[in-house]
Amino acid sequence: MPVRVDWLSRAAYSGMFFFGVVMAVLGAALPLLAVRISFDLSQAGNLFLAMNLAMLTSGLVVGPFMDRFGKKPVLIVGPLFVAAALALMATAATYGTLVTSVALLGLGGGALNSGTNTLVADLHSDPRAKSSALNLLGIFFGFGALFLPFVIGSLVKTLGLAAILYITVVLALVPAALCAALAFPPSKHKKGLPLAQVAGLAHNRLVLSLGFLLFFESGNEFIMGGYTSTYLTRQLNSSVPAASLLLAAYWGAIMVGRAISSRLVLKWRSSTLILASAVGAAAGVVILLAAQTEFTAGVGIAIAGLSFASVYPVTLGFAGSRFEAYSGSVFGILFAIALVGGMTLPWAVGQLAQAHGLRSALAIVIGNCAMIFLLQLAISARTGTGILAKE
Repeated sequence: MPVRVDWLSRAAYSGMFFFGVVMAVLGAALPLLAVRISFDLSQAGNLFLAMNLAMLTSGLVVGPFMDRFGKKPVLIVGPLFVAAALALMATAATYGTLVTSVALLGLGGGALNSGTNTLVADLHSDPRAKSSALNLLGIFFGFGALFLPFVIGSLVKTLGLAAILYITVVLALVPAALCAALAFPPSKHKKGLPLAQVAGLAHNRLVLSLGFLLFFESGNEFIMGGYTSTYLTRQLNSSVPAASLLLAAYWGAIMVGRAISSRLVLKWRSSTLILASAVGAAAGVVILLAAQTEFTAGVGIAIAGLSFASVYPVTLGFAGSRFEAYSGSVFGILFAIALVGGMTLPWAVGQLAQAHGLRSALAIVIGNCAMIFLLQLAISARTGTGILAKE
């Protein structure tokens, strides 16, 4: 069976759609789940911790696995884990069951994130085309992350949360079936993966710098996606449907931002985009935290989403070009470091929010943006890439 690049891209898009669902579902459903099961903000932080720990484990395992055995098995199994997790979440009546469901969600999400990004990166050899393609892939992340908050905000009173989750379970089977039907490129290291070289990548200074940049970016995205609806309902007295729709606006802004970034990255240096994104995201969060109305909060949320959009795909495109022979393993390392941020920083927000209030805790996002800015300056200096000149 011949390899079809167009259909493989579509398969990756469908998988990334469901990674967006994974990233958004807990934040969108959190107010409703908290009413059903009854848990506090500290326990909410523990849910993000469990999901991201599972995602970290998944990312570390599937990266070298894909370099050795290919991407097809990962992209079939990942959606099945997501479907099982959503089905369990729909029926969860205890906090322990909910923890199990988010752990399964993390395992499936980690496989989808690593598998789709590595597949798309490997389908393009030119560095600019690689970054542009990864931004386009990220648009489908936005569609997925937008989908569930929008549906919950629009239909939860009519259908209820459980029915919405069951519909999503059925849809999650689509990428698994599509990937099962397609021929994939052969693995890069059929005769065996040189483990010493893979282990050396974990100590490479450039890999670590890129990883820690994504550490703070992943933390930001999880914090905003996970706590925005709760912040709006508690601080601005928004209704659950209104908060869900504003959360959908956040993911929609990320989607629009990635469409714009896919064009900008063909003309601008990746460092320029990331530095501008860090500044814009910090400004958006300041507006959100100062807001006294839903409209002003929505403006801040949209600015933050637009600004976050380019950081992840542009950084991955840069890394994929620098370490093309081991893209799966390098992406696995980057995702693992990033997910430590996605795991610990939202947890820290939960603990701080319990003690000092959610508005004070969310100021962590501004500090994270400053770290992204500084790390990008350090990466530019290390690689000899200027800020303004064209690549």
